[in-house]
Amino acid sequence: MTAGATRRWSARRLAGRLLPTDPAGRTFALATLLNTTGNGMFFTVSAIYFTRSVGLSPVQVGVGLTVAGLLGLLAGVPAGHLGDVRGPRNLLVALALVEGVGVAAYTVVDGFATFLLAACVVTIVDRAANAVRNGMVAALGPPEGRVALRAYLRAVTNVGITVGAPAGGIALAVDTRTAYVVVILANSATFVAAALVLLRLPAVPARPHTGDGPRLAVLRDRPFVAVTAVHAVMAMHFSLLDVALPLWIVRETTAPRWVVAVTLLVNTLTVVAVQVRLSRGVLTPADGAVALRRAGVILLAACLVFALAGAVPAPAAVALLLGGALVHVTGEILQSAGGWAVSFGLAPEAHAGQYQGFFSTGMSAAFMLAPAVLTTLCVTWGWPGWVLVGLAFAVAGVALGPLVAWAERSSRGTEVIAG
Repeated sequence: MTAGATRRWSARRLAGRLLPTDPAGRTFALATLLNTTGNGMFFTVSAIYFTRSVGLSPVQVGVGLTVAGLLGLLAGVPAGHLGDVRGPRNLLVALALVEGVGVAAYTVVDGFATFLLAACVVTIVDRAANAVRNGMVAALGPPEGRVALRAYLRAVTNVGITVGAPAGGIALAVDTRTAYVVVILANSATFVAAALVLLRLPAVPARPHTGDGPRLAVLRDRPFVAVTAVHAVMAMHFSLLDVALPLWIVRETTAPRWVVAVTLLVNTLTVVAVQVRLSRGVLTPADGAVALRRAGVILLAACLVFALAGAVPAPAAVALLLGGALVHVTGEILQSAGGWAVSFGLAPEAHAGQYQGFFSTGMSAAFMLAPAVLTTLCVTWGWPGWVLVGLAFAVAGVALGPLVAWAERSSRGTEVIAG
């Protein structure tokens, strides 16, 4: 086989791992790739742009994003419900266009007030779009294919961010307002491009509310609420590599700082390589409960390994940190697959959007609270904090088993109540 043929075969093999086989799934994956490439560009420059170009203080940026995040928590369930009763595809397209306008508005921010307004619009619409997007996943194919599609989309998301980040890095190297504005407008354009691609998805029939039950049935479903809350505790682990571990490496270990970047690279490449493969076979809520229990134990092991890295010489610390990153991403992949199986499997078909919206709200709450919680425990408390965090993940994983079983037992009654 020639070198060119080898490269083509490798590219086809990679595409087979990253792209769904059905046309609708491939369309969804393309829209995701376009949008997340822009997001990767923007995430790289956003903090520097707002502080150095706009002139905001780090505290103002943090407060603004926190306020926006709190307001965003209110968007998921209503947006998901609207996707149910009006059809998710056109609503998702509209939200993408509005978010693109909101992102473009960052280029005219001239102070805290305008930053707060733009951040609130972008965050609220983004949280709403997440809910509708997952409702669209639930509507596109049979139940047994939903986890697989989410796995493909997550792998593609990591590819997009990885591709986009270097472009943002070029803007950082140039370090001018013009360069940052170009990146922001390019990111805005990816929302428009993604919206145009999403129009190629099949229209999903609307499910108008019949009036026989509560409009927001998910809020009456106590088992599902409990599952969402406990799952949110486990979902805090996503902030380990972004926040807690970098601070731990720099402040409390003898490992060189470049290890921070390598741990993130290990995570991203592993998700791209094996998320789809490890998600196979996780189809039902019961399968999801098993995956979540295993994920909890694996995440505990990762926390223990990270804690050990603070008490050894540099070579051993590097080995422990990279090994811990591999252990952590294994737990992350299983937790993601388990969460998808549970959230999709427990949601009544007529209310898929609002159920996905509520589950997404739990995730958003976890992402908002995790930086403060994990920094306090893992960095300030040291190794006892790592142990406590790991135990919390393991206990949450074990607790989700009986909670999911309770939710499955009551799901038929919930569907009757919801109408």
